[in-house]
Amino acid sequence: MTDSIVKTLDSVGNAPYFVVALLVLMALTAILTQKNLIKICIAVAILGSSVNLFLVLLGYRDGGSIPIYYLKGAEKGMVLPTPQCLTLTAIVIALATTALMLSLIILIHKHYGTLNIDEIRRLRG
Repeated sequence: MTDSIVKTLDSVGNAPYFVVALLVLMALTAILTQKNLIKICIAVAILGSSVNLFLVLLGYRDGGSIPIYYLKGAEKGMVLPTPQCLTLTAIVIALATTALMLSLIILIHKHYGTLNIDEIRRLRG
């Protein structure tokens, strides 16, 4: 049973890194091509999530356990705790950034009556 699981995980290989690259490319494409501010905000949130996924992948160690020394001891392999801390920090920063972007989008919509970037630039006056 465990041998089949290990073979399945070995066959996955670099697939998570390809998923991260795909998410980053999709988010950057949406940020650069979309004209709607809400869609740009969603793309920035997807970009932040892909960075978090990349950080988690960097901290993964095959057969690793939780990084608490007094439970397993220092001789056992543990996952890296630094990417986990960075990921938690990045989640909080992404939440604050998304909240700020959405509040600014609401103010822009109240002032200009539209969320289209081209219309906002034309109405700037």
